[in-house]
Parts: sequence; structure tokens; C-alpha cells
Amino acid sequence: MIRTFPAWLIAAFLCIALLTQCSAPKTAEQPLIDSTASTPPLFTLLQPTQTGIDFQNTLTEGLNTNILMYEYFYNGGGVATGDVNGDGLEDIYFSANMSANKLYLNKGRLTFQDITQVSGAGGKDNPWKTGVTMLDINGDNRLDIYLSYSGMVRDENRVNQLFINDGNDADQVPHFTERAAEYGLASSGYSNQAHFFDSDRDGDLDVLLLNHNPKSLPVLNEVSTADFLKKDDQQIGVRLLKQNKGKFDDVTNKAGISGSALTYGLGIGIADMNNDGWPDFYISNDYTVPDYLYINNRNGTFTNQLSQSIGHNSHFSMGNDVSDINNDGWQDIVTLDMLPQDNHRQKLLLAPDNYAKFDLNVRTGFHYQYMRNMLQLNNGNGTFSEIGQLAGVSNTDWSWAALLADYDNDGWKDLFVTNGYYRDYTNLDFIKYMDDYVKTKGRLNREDVIDIIGHMPASNVMNYIFSNHGGVTFVNETKAWGMQRSSNSNGAAYSDLDNDGDLDLIVNNINQHAFVYENTVNKDPGHHYLRIKLEGDGLNTLGIGSRISITAGGKKQHLTQMNARGYLSSVSPVLHFGLGKETMIDTLTIVWPDGRTQIHSAVKADQTLSLSQKEATAQKKKEEAKPTPLFTAITSPIIVQPSPLEINDFKRQPLLINQLSYSGPCMVKGDLNKDGLEDVFVGGGNGVSAQVFFQQRNGKFITRTVDAFVKDKDQVDADAVIVDVNGDGHQDIYVVSGGYHQVQEGDALLQDRLYLNDGKGNFSKKDKALPEMRTSKSTVTVIDVNHDEFPDLFVGGRVVPGRYPETPVSYLLVNDGKGNFSNQIKTWAPSLKKIGMVTDALVTDLNNDSKKELIVVGEWMPVTVFEMAGGGLKDRTSDYFDKNYKGWWNTIEATDLNKDGKTDLILGNMGLNTQFVVSDKEPAEMYFSDF
Repeated sequence: MIRTFPAWLIAAFLCIALLTQCSAPKTAEQPLIDSTASTPPLFTLLQPTQTGIDFQNTLTEGLNTNILMYEYFYNGGGVATGDVNGDGLEDIYFSANMSANKLYLNKGRLTFQDITQVSGAGGKDNPWKTGVTMLDINGDNRLDIYLSYSGMVRDENRVNQLFINDGNDADQVPHFTERAAEYGLASSGYSNQAHFFDSDRDGDLDVLLLNHNPKSLPVLNEVSTADFLKKDDQQIGVRLLKQNKGKFDDVTNKAGISGSALTYGLGIGIADMNNDGWPDFYISNDYTVPDYLYINNRNGTFTNQLSQSIGHNSHFSMGNDVSDINNDGWQDIVTLDMLPQDNHRQKLLLAPDNYAKFDLNVRTGFHYQYMRNMLQLNNGNGTFSEIGQLAGVSNTDWSWAALLADYDNDGWKDLFVTNGYYRDYTNLDFIKYMDDYVKTKGRLNREDVIDIIGHMPASNVMNYIFSNHGGVTFVNETKAWGMQRSSNSNGAAYSDLDNDGDLDLIVNNINQHAFVYENTVNKDPGHHYLRIKLEGDGLNTLGIGSRISITAGGKKQHLTQMNARGYLSSVSPVLHFGLGKETMIDTLTIVWPDGRTQIHSAVKADQTLSLSQKEATAQKKKEEAKPTPLFTAITSPIIVQPSPLEINDFKRQPLLINQLSYSGPCMVKGDLNKDGLEDVFVGGGNGVSAQVFFQQRNGKFITRTVDAFVKDKDQVDADAVIVDVNGDGHQDIYVVSGGYHQVQEGDALLQDRLYLNDGKGNFSKKDKALPEMRTSKSTVTVIDVNHDEFPDLFVGGRVVPGRYPETPVSYLLVNDGKGNFSNQIKTWAPSLKKIGMVTDALVTDLNNDSKKELIVVGEWMPVTVFEMAGGGLKDRTSDYFDKNYKGWWNTIEATDLNKDGKTDLILGNMGLNTQFVVSDKEPAEMYFSDF
């Protein structure tokens, strides 16, 4: 979350000692908005009078109990579902931060009985209750309940509780006894959630206790960050507790897990990320603190592989979920953040840190982080590709729980997201109001504090639900599926509450009745299902960590038994597969946590299938045949150490879409010393000299200092081409000068260069070979424009430094045959001079007429094809393309992809994984002027 209040203002609040209560603003529960869908909505919101569930997480704001005193004040409570009395119906537990927790017994037909008091599982009356987990901790086949505590309260009020299920009374009501201390689980840390799993595959359950720092993130640098990470803090840092004969021991440090106070954990997702049979886990951290991806080393230790596996992650990471979204057998990760969907709220609320702070965080040692939801697609090779924007799930406002499950029973996992923050304390208008208020009042008294909090705006928003269309495309079904009720929702869980073969949803809200959504997809006969109940051996009776795969109609699906997921919650331990129209599962395979396997064939749909670990057998894992790789990774024989740049183009033009100074250095290859081996030229710039790497017969490369390159080390080598410009048989090098942040139009640093080769790899600059061309450029390509068999050059203009997106100048350099060039673009191709912000160009024969065409691409410009005609280069784009393909083009390559003898083009655009959603009807438009 974003911290907005100045330290001096917080100090003013802290000086007031008297505790005064004030009621939160009343927000009427809004009626459902009529769905615009042509079919009935998938979900029906049941009323408390129908279900008997009248729980609400009521927060009462006061002088010492408010968002200014405890930044996680509005983070909400959790939900846990499971069959606590063994009657085959799943029950519901809600945690409340300040008010009473509730345990509801499922009486059938979606009606519930409040058994909180008689069960003895209500927990403490005092705040601050957070996450809740249902599990069978002692292997007696009865579900127990673990409750987490946090908040700015005394240590003794923050002790977590474990409610052991003692069995049912005569009325089939379960009774519980609190025994956390006996099990070694009475932590008094700042806990959000407990995640039980078998970390070492020894047959019992261990636990990851997700804690958080209650204080604001301090100002950090490289030294202070390293110091924080070295210090273990059992109250604040995440803890791994290993079970040993019914007692849990802290093995965090031994396991290689960071237990430092530099943590703001809000979510854990546990799954086998690398398919080696061992559980790994992902921790999402709030604020600037990076997330963690801990990979199980299979020896009791874990290694954080985040930076090696994931390119960037959410900035204010909240809840997460891990599941296989594209049915390829690999676990994918979704993390939530707080970027609004609509432009109004994006501008209304405080944005994340500016680029200077972002860059400082990266240099401090934190990861690349951006304020939006992330969907990490597992590539199956230890890396993930982040596709949240491409998938359409990146912007869901201030979000908490992410739950991936098949809600419409079509065989693909959909995404449900809870959303909302009770007070918009990042509202820019409120921040200005508060600043003016304090300046006017001066010293604040207790009435002023209450007044300020009362003026903090509240904005109820809708939760989101997305349907999965084939694996990587999600469609927002919030209104069509009946989820239009505004709220401030936090923890959530899914469960088939009425055993009708579809997943219902239960949501914990702040100052509003909890939501119970009945799923009605079962009314459609074309949506079949299979439910699987696991019966594990020993102390892991729920089979937590088991992996189930099914094949139906030629399509595979995969699930992992891990009921603690989403945010502060635990879902149904009964696994649910949607089957669409399939009525038979061809093959079902379960791999239990200890590696034992069961395979079932011809399993009928529309049933609850019980699987027992006792019937499983040890099987040697069959190695799947892997395709022969097209490429083999080798250690590069060329060592290039680019100098890190402390450049911020946004200081020069704050409205730039992307920075323009990070496009180099260039790299080209050719035989530069006539030994028959390809050598490599690597460009330089910003004080780093260009280099030539000469290949040796043994495959190694050597480099030597070239004085001409050293003298030009301050020029940015944006592109280069190796070509014999003067016909002496030696390969020369033409280098394009680019740059943005450090140059002005007309600067000498922008002049291109020509280095002549003596045939032995020695280069000297030919100063007068080129016309004056002191503009920022991007690309060079060889073209014989006048057919004299001497190489001419097209040089594309990239940008006018400091004046993006004004159109720069491009050049057509004609060779006199001796390596001297003159700019003749007005003569041969006047329309090329101001064609646009060119990023790449290519010369190739597109129409097999033995004449080569010039294809030019760039930002905010169409793909453009020029042919030699009538004594010059003429635009013939319409002869090759059916329409004007404008884009933010970055690169172009030519090849014959389908082996039909025709040249095909591969063009790299900005792509779809961005915040810009465009179409032919609604294209991206940009207006600019010197306002």
C-alpha cells in the first residue's frame, strides 16, 4: 500500500493520548444492478435472511484505532471452509478484526446455523484477528481451526490460537479446545495467515507463518537494506515451523528462509513450481520489499529464485494464488496490487513512486516492481513470463484475494478477485484537504483527529470475476455473472456448499454483511464436473500437497491440494474439476505427497470420488520424452560488461511513454581481418569504448584497443553496419550516433562515424567522409539506390532530443565509390526525410523481381515499403499491405517462413502486454505541442 501522510502529521496524532471512538460512515448496501447479459447470471447473491449468515467485519475507528495508527487497519478478515462435523456439508468460519468471529454449521439447502459460542472456537474478544485456516493437524480425520492475530496490541493479545476438534455432541455440533501452546504454535508475532504443508515430505504437516512488519517501511539504502536482511525477527519475519512428533519447531534460519523484519507479507502460494515433486512457495510482499520465490532444495532448505525466474513483480503485492491456468502441467502465479481500472480513479488516487525512487529501489537491491496485478506464466524451464496485461487481469483496483478455480465448469480455471479499501486514504483531494487543515489549525487536538478521519472519503467498489478463454485470455464477467454488488471485500473462499457440482463463493466484507454467492451453473446440463475427496495416510489426512491430473476428451487438467490460498483464507479441501460437455474422464492420476501414485481409468463425471493414499503404490517416475532442443546454451566466449547508466529520461520529458536512452549498445558481426572467421563489433557510449572481438581458430575471442573507438567513447553507438565502402576488399564499419538524455539537436556527439579497415582489423576514422548529420538516429541499412554497385546507406532518424514525438530527420547517403557520402534524400526519396521516428529498416526483395525494396518501421508510423521507380524510391506500401498498419514498431526481420519461395516479414510491435488497449475503432492517439 502507498503511504501518504507526512511524518510530522503522524507525530501530531501520536501526541494525543485520549482514546476517543467515532463510528465509521454508514454505507447502504446497494441493490443488484440488472445484468446486461442475455442469459441469467452465473451467481446469485443470497441474503442473510435466506442463509442465516449475518456476519460482518465491523470496524470502529477511534483516535488510536485508525488507519493513521495502524496501516493494515482496513486489510480485513478471512474465510475458511470445510466440513467440521463430518456430515458431508462444508461449513464456514469468518474472522473479524475487532468484532466477533463466527462459525456457521451448514444445515443443507444453503442454510446455516451459528455455532460459535457452543463450539468454543470463537477466539478472543479483543482485536486483531486476521487469517484463518482449516486443517487436520493431528490426523484424527476431524478439521481443526488455526486463527492468526496481529495489530497494535499487547503481545499477550496477539497470541495465535489453535482450536482442536474434539468431535460432535448429540446434536452433531463440533466442540473445540484451544491448544496452540501445546503444539508450539502460540506465536505472538504480527501474523496474517498460517499455511500448512509437508515441506520435507515426511508425512506430517509443517507450517509457514506469514508475518508482517507493523511499522512503515523505513527509508533504505544499500547498506541499511543489507543490515535489515541479516537480522532475524521472530515477531515480524516469515517463519517456517517443522513438525516433530506433534510439536512445531522453528527452522526458518536452517531452511535458508529470510526471517528479517524487512517483510510485509500478505500472501503465500504453495505448489511444485518446477515439477520435481517437492513443494515450493511464493510470498507476496507489500510496499517496496520484493516478493520471494522459494524453491525447495529437497534437503530441508530453500533458495529464493525470484530474480533469476521472474523479470518483475507487483509493487504492493497483496493476495496471490498458484494454479495451472493454461493446462500445460506447470504452476502459474497471480499476484494482486492496487491499480484501478478506470482513468478517473487512476488520477484520483496517489500513484506509485516516481522513476527516480524506482531506480533507487533497484540499485538498493530490490527487484523491478510495478503497481498492477501480475500473472506469471510458467515457461517450464525455471522462468516465468508476466502476461497480466495481455490476459486482461492487471487492473482491478485495491485488490486482496485471488482465487483461481473453474467457476463455469468448462475445463479452464477462472479468476475471482476481491476488491476495495474502506477509506480512500490515498485520495489526492483528501491529502490536499488534510494538509490545508493542519496548516490552518496548527497544533491538533483529539477532536481534530476525529474530524480528519471522518472526512476521509469512502469508495465502495465491485469485486471482479474473469472467465478463462483457452489459457491466457481472460474476459471480465463481473456484471454478466452477477457480481455487481459494491463492497469493500477482503478474504474469500470457494466451496460447493450445496453439493450440486459447482463452486459457490463466500466473501468477508468490512462493515457490511458477508457475501454468499450461489453458483447456478449446474442448471446447465452441458457443464459436467468431478469432485475428489482425498484420504491421506498418517498426519496428513487431507492429502495436502497431492497433485491430481485428469484427461477427458483429449484435454488435460491439473490441480494441487493446497487449501490455504488467496488471502487470509482457506478454501474447500474437496478438489473440483469442471469438464464442460465431457461425461467421462479417460485417465485420472494422483501423485501423493510422498510420491506414491494411483491411476484410474474410465471415471464417470458428476460424482464425488474418494481416493485413499493406502491404495497407492510406489512407482518410478516416468521421464516424459522431451523434444530435441533447437538451441543449446553455452557460455559466451565474448565478455561485455556494460557500464550501469544513472539516466532518467523522464526528468527531461515527464510524459514519455518509455525511456529512449536505453536502446544500445549495438552488436554486428563480420570478417574484419580476412581470416575466414566471423568477428564481432560491440558498440559503446556514455564513456565506454566500442570493441572488436576477433575470433580465433579454437572458438575463443580476443580483443584489442582501437584508439579511434576510444576517442569516440562518449558517443552512443545506436547501430552499425559492416560493409566495404571504398572497394578495397576490406570490411569497414559505419556507426550510427544516437542518444537522448545528454544531447541537444546539433551536438557534435550526434555525428555518425565511418571507420576504415586496413584489412588486418586496424581501424581509423575517416573524418570528412560523411555530411553533417547531428541528429539522434537509430538504424542503418545498406541499399544501392542508384544501381552503381557501390553501397549507399539509409540512416533512420529516431528522435528530436527533448521534443518527443516531433519527427526527426532521416538520411539517404549516396556513395561516390571511394567511401565518401553525400545526403541525397531530397533527390532520391524526399518522402523519406520526415517519415517518422524510425526504429528499424530492412532491404530485401519482396516480390521476387530481383530488385530490392526498402521497408521502414518506427513509432507512431505505419510499416512503409519503398520501391525503386522513376529514378527514385517511391512509396508502394499499398501494393503489399491491405491496410495502413500503424504501430509502435521496434524491429523488422525477413525470411521465408513457410518455404514457398516468397519473403515473409516478422515485425516487432509494442505488443499487447501493456496498459494501452487499442483497436481499429479506438486507436491510440497522441496530441503534442509546445504548450
